[in-house]
Amino acid sequence: MATIGILGGGQLARMLALAGAPLGHRFLVFDSAQDACAGQVASLMCADWRDFDQLQKFAEQIEVATFDFENVPAETAEWLTSHTRVFPNPAALSVAQDRLQEKTLFGEVGLDTPIFAAVDSIGELRAAIEKTGLPAVLKTRRLGYDGKGQFVLRQHSDVENAWATLGGVPLILEAFVPFDSEISVIAVRSRSGEFRHYPLTRNWHRNGILSASLAPVPVDGELQRRAVARARALAERLDYVGVFALELFSFDGKLLGNEMAPRVHNSGHWTIEGAACSQFENHVRAVLGLPLGDTDARGCSVMLNWVGELPDPTPVLAEARAHWHDYGKSPRPGRKVGHATICADSPEELIERLQRVGRALNRDDDVAPVIDVLANR
Repeated sequence: MATIGILGGGQLARMLALAGAPLGHRFLVFDSAQDACAGQVASLMCADWRDFDQLQKFAEQIEVATFDFENVPAETAEWLTSHTRVFPNPAALSVAQDRLQEKTLFGEVGLDTPIFAAVDSIGELRAAIEKTGLPAVLKTRRLGYDGKGQFVLRQHSDVENAWATLGGVPLILEAFVPFDSEISVIAVRSRSGEFRHYPLTRNWHRNGILSASLAPVPVDGELQRRAVARARALAERLDYVGVFALELFSFDGKLLGNEMAPRVHNSGHWTIEGAACSQFENHVRAVLGLPLGDTDARGCSVMLNWVGELPDPTPVLAEARAHWHDYGKSPRPGRKVGHATICADSPEELIERLQRVGRALNRDDDVAPVIDVLANR
């Protein structure tokens, strides 16, 4: 029996602990928040991220450390590497924490990206617009997620407001991409270098936060081959260990790299019930050096994200092969508080179930685009 340490105590840590328990492993979660929801299912240490006395006690109780989120302070991750094994390695974490480093790495492994430019002054912002054109998206290089730390510039008169909103920290300006779809590759690499990937997932967002994911997504076989090849190249370049997500824009038959998440990912939640071995179990296997599990899909699945507050679970639970996940969080605007996954053997069955759930929960706007894709696959 191994004890796995997790830095960060949100829903991802919670689901890692739930996936690893049947394998006989224990979990110790380290978080700065006393009410971290993973503490409901695993032991929780609460301390500041730079409290190295407490981190020492944390390291002494675990065999390996991993991450629930990518914004763990770099010095904390580096300190841990001299006291215990850490997967993924801090170098991978560092790249994913900085959008400029991330986009640069994408280019080095042959993954195209939107046109981008570093921005550290309002003058550089004006110069960057000449490179990217408008519209464009100004983003903080660090700490942005779920639509935070972003400003869409549509005309030159937006420059002053954008700089007033985000200026003062390192920024990156990216050309706006009129993409056909957003897709993600959920992949896993073990300590031995074994690599596996799940079927491509198509994603929809509302207010910058994931609202629905569909897998497997019907795509051209060559597109999937290229997406997986780029994910493998990233994993090998970084000597990555664990599960990660590569988020991509599909645009006119091309793939453009958006972001890499060095952890289990929201768009892979469907794998808990919709795949032979979930992303969470495979992450546990990977960081412990165990053989990786089967990543094949079981039929087709849709994950619906609950943001702000949980809806009534009854319409979901009334459906065959529907699964409810409550993260144990208090409601708050913009907060991910749970999800549901609806599975089926065929697109036709899944459409019927989604239609009933969408009507009952007043989520027609979220399920309609998913149904359109399923109906035309």
